[in-house]
Amino acid sequence: MKKLLGLTIGLFFSIILLQAQNDTIYFMKNGVIVNQQSILPTDVDSVIFYQPVIIPDPVESFTDSRDDNVYEVVQIGDQVWMAENLKYLPSVVDSTTGSEISGFETELYYYVYGYNDTDVAEAKATANYITYGVLYNWNAAMAGEASSNENPSGVQGVCPTGWHLPSTAEWTQLADFLGGAPVAGGKLKEAGITHWANPNTGATNETGFTALPGGYRNSLGEYKFMATLGIWWTTSIANETGADVAKISYQSSYLEAPPYNFNAGLSVRCVRD
Repeated sequence: MKKLLGLTIGLFFSIILLQAQNDTIYFMKNGVIVNQQSILPTDVDSVIFYQPVIIPDPVESFTDSRDDNVYEVVQIGDQVWMAENLKYLPSVVDSTTGSEISGFETELYYYVYGYNDTDVAEAKATANYITYGVLYNWNAAMAGEASSNENPSGVQGVCPTGWHLPSTAEWTQLADFLGGAPVAGGKLKEAGITHWANPNTGATNETGFTALPGGYRNSLGEYKFMATLGIWWTTSIANETGADVAKISYQSSYLEAPPYNFNAGLSVRCVRD
């Protein structure tokens, strides 16, 4: 029986070899040729087969019971992220409120880009709030909790129940899943130039994360870089004056991780527990 089986297999491959042509790629399923490619560039000396990572569209939505804001969420690898910037706004201050020097603010400050008053309802009616969400100083993003470098961070912070503020390690996990920091930013950015400035390098949004360039409020009390930068807090302290962030530019596909001053107003993305 073994000889017969070996003869059958050998005969099958002999037939395939007799049929095969040089410079032709054959695609087979269950021993049957289902397709072939016979026109190849003459200067090709190798062929690399790549199986792309298939990442689903947003899988569901989530309603924050604190204010009834509804967020799309998306699974990327083993993580589930909000596919929008957080909009939780219990209070609001103008851009000049807060420290103008380096150091750690003990107050929790919430800003809306371009808004310079203290009326929450009025701030929520602005186009920038609707599109880009809220900018938080680091203490507001952390809700007064201690820093963390763990994965998961274990810090709920300003995020709703069942969600948490990610650490640098969690952003790194995201980047690694997408092929590394040099390309991850492009895969996270919303494609096109509706919100991002031209050229919005490398943007595909193939993840469904839809990173937007919400800019930031700097520690001098100025709103800066809407349309050119998206910057999100982490739970991880970088040094005595600031914490790590996740940063994407309109000019690059890189997901950067520089430190920013604690007193800056930055966006927040939450990860499901």
